[in-house]
Amino acid sequence: MKRNEDALTECADSTLPAVVPGRERLLQREEGKRRKHMSFGAILVLAVGLAMDAFAVAVCKGLALKKISAGKALLVGVWFGGFQALMPFVGYLLGTGFEDKITAIDHWIAFILLGLIGVNMIREACSGEEEDANDSLDVKSMLLLAVATSIDALAVGITFAFLRVNIVMAVSTIGVVTLIISAIGVYIGHIFGAKYKAKAELAGGIILILIGLRILLEHLGIF
Repeated sequence: MKRNEDALTECADSTLPAVVPGRERLLQREEGKRRKHMSFGAILVLAVGLAMDAFAVAVCKGLALKKISAGKALLVGVWFGGFQALMPFVGYLLGTGFEDKITAIDHWIAFILLGLIGVNMIREACSGEEEDANDSLDVKSMLLLAVATSIDALAVGITFAFLRVNIVMAVSTIGVVTLIISAIGVYIGHIFGAKYKAKAELAGGIILILIGLRILLEHLGIF
């Protein structure tokens, strides 16, 4: 009987390390899901920040247009809003492939990416460089502008993979907000000129930096 009890104890001890670590990883992942959360309000603010690049270019488009119409403003909005929604989704798909490897540093990744994007937007706003005024709305010119203004959103999409985000709701919100802001930007550019361009980029950069800082502080338990 003693021998059987010892055998059972040895068997239990040999299987325990295989079971507990897996259970611990599962508990850690569930805890991470509870801690990492991005509300609709935060996504909405993020969408506004991301849309500032598109807004600045839309202002330049409006400035270059000889005649303004709702159709032209909507076309610019659809181009910018569509790609601003597409890029975060692509980034999300890329980020999910690395989730298990970098979960422990995801908050730092979000902070660094958003911080770099924000600093770059602020630098461009303070540089005083003017965008080329081109009134063409053809596929070639709009495609290049749409991709250029949505590259930042690709990086943001990577951070979505590490946060508790409804990706469909997030990309839809970003796309719709960018569409509306870009269409408004076309009208503002046509009526008032380019004087709001730098202010828009500056505000967008500050917003993105603050969002990245909030994510970092929340994960560290400070905020």
